[in-house]
Amino acid sequence: MRRREFLSLLGGAAAWPLTARAQQATMPVVGLLDQRSPDALADRVRGFRQGLRESGFVEGQSVAIEYRWAEGQNNRLPDLAADLLRRQVAVIATMTTPAVMAAKAATTTIPITFAVGYDPVALGLVASLARPGGNLTGINFFNNELVTKQLELLRELVPVGSRVAALVNPANVRNTSVALADLESAGRARGLQVQVLNASTSREIDAAFATFSRERPDALFVSGDGLFTSRRVQLVLLTTLSRLPAIFANREFVEAGGLMSYGADVTDAWRQVGIYAGRILKGAKPDDLPVVQSSKFELVINVQAARVLGLTVPPSLLATADEVIE
Repeated sequence: MRRREFLSLLGGAAAWPLTARAQQATMPVVGLLDQRSPDALADRVRGFRQGLRESGFVEGQSVAIEYRWAEGQNNRLPDLAADLLRRQVAVIATMTTPAVMAAKAATTTIPITFAVGYDPVALGLVASLARPGGNLTGINFFNNELVTKQLELLRELVPVGSRVAALVNPANVRNTSVALADLESAGRARGLQVQVLNASTSREIDAAFATFSRERPDALFVSGDGLFTSRRVQLVLLTTLSRLPAIFANREFVEAGGLMSYGADVTDAWRQVGIYAGRILKGAKPDDLPVVQSSKFELVINVQAARVLGLTVPPSLLATADEVIE
């Protein structure tokens, strides 16, 4: 090979990484902010990436994603949100009420997409579902507005019980207040005594179950909350050891060995947040994207868990279940 040709090839090889780096530097950047740990949310993160792909953006090829995880420490969220602003992200994606509140407090200009389980108008995130106003829009998946239905299902599975314990996270003030109001109303209507216990940490979850062991409620309602989802293995193990029938807000608990769940498909909600983030990257404004209300709800029952607890699942429940895990 002649020297000039060799130098030309060498120059091209040397230039390729620089070109690739330049292309990567010009990619739009999406910031994903969450108060939990990534190891408990792998399926949901895949759903978010899928939504981006459906909008034409592939991580590492046409979009970069900056992940910020608070690892269960909500007080870190404001600093993590501020860090995303310094990174000059094009849009911030949030999947829980504490995270979206931190993002909202950090910026009034950068678009924010959210998935929350409570009415976003009541949370003060948007002016209306149809015309969000401001820089926020997203998905409402109703997990904290399904309390009545969840208690009905629990009562159908444990018909002789009259004492229901409820585990809530007081640190998630807005969501918990709504869940408690619905619990009290639904409990009274069905003649149930509802005992509420609070837990905001793993140790407090253990302490709550120590109380359950002493006072022996007939069943347990676990409210929809990011902390509880991240601690689902601990919760499922404790309900099994306590022989306590429990209903949860999403299917991850049942897949981990829990008894029953009823709620929205949260992974699909993450996918829809990814779609909205992609649409914003293409130029859409949050005010032009109405808040989507989830219409996909699922009842999942773990029959093996029922056997361990000495329960027989009524045929009526099995017939209406979206999925039965053997």
